[in-house]
Amino acid sequence: MAEEPGKRGSPHGLWPEVKSIILLGINYGMAGDPMAPLAEPDKGTIALYARRKDYHETIKGRLKELAGYLKAKAGGEVKVFVDTAPVMEKPLAAAAGLGWQGKNTLLVSRDFGSWLVLGAIYTTLELPVNAAQHDLCGSCTKCLDICPTAAFPQPYVLDARRCISYLTIEHPGVIAREFREPIGNRIFGCDDCLAVCPWNKFATASHDMKLGLREDLMAPDLAALAKLDDAEFRKLFAGTPIKRTGRDRFVRNVLIAIGNSGDAALAQSAIALLGDTSPLVRGMAVWALSRLLAGPAFTGLAAQRAASENEETVCAEWRLALEKSCA
Repeated sequence: MAEEPGKRGSPHGLWPEVKSIILLGINYGMAGDPMAPLAEPDKGTIALYARRKDYHETIKGRLKELAGYLKAKAGGEVKVFVDTAPVMEKPLAAAAGLGWQGKNTLLVSRDFGSWLVLGAIYTTLELPVNAAQHDLCGSCTKCLDICPTAAFPQPYVLDARRCISYLTIEHPGVIAREFREPIGNRIFGCDDCLAVCPWNKFATASHDMKLGLREDLMAPDLAALAKLDDAEFRKLFAGTPIKRTGRDRFVRNVLIAIGNSGDAALAQSAIALLGDTSPLVRGMAVWALSRLLAGPAFTGLAAQRAASENEETVCAEWRLALEKSCA
């Protein structure tokens, strides 16, 4: 349990009457190397937590069960939060002794390494306070050094605007050109700074059936993903965190991966999306093709398709790609 928030003021004004916060962490580690799909350029790499069933409902259900038990035994009021409010789960979990915030800003546990998802119970009960966990990162900088987009300007500081997890999941629009190549084939999230943490040598694979891995999401085929329409996208990713990012953003990510694949055979997948209803998708299709097709092949395609494009963001992709092709 974290320190009584009343000593520092009510966290974020969520609930002024709260006296104690209980944190729950669930291990979602896997056996084997979660970064293995990065070596398969015709496949997509999905963050490990999203290869499983959506953890939000699983954790929420367990927290509600625990909160109900607590209320029945000790009284008081309770509220459960799992990404449903601006709860600072990582520093609260560190204060509660679950682990410490590493140099990548994520929670690290001596027992479970980096692979943790978190939830919280706020209660009006005054409960005993756990001792906070000391920082045990030492001189290690592996999580900082491996970041493909240099998203850590210094230890313990994350520039979310450069983070691949933010760019591929939360960012709603066109991803800046400087980040596209470093994204590689990461189509939803990024695990690099978690996977290299030496404390993961103590982590064990999760056997939680409610967080079971989906084999079809371990290294999905980019060509197949590029064909998804909205209904197919929703059906494929039902019950996973991927669904909330939406089809257009997801296919945008897939096209960036296709452009980074170096596989000319995937060009047809991108060509098929030049007429997509989403400008976001069409623009990334242009970028992907500019990297897969040789000069004359690309300029010939541009001569056929660019003139019919009316969306400025997509036209800009054509212009920049043609400048590169002619250079």
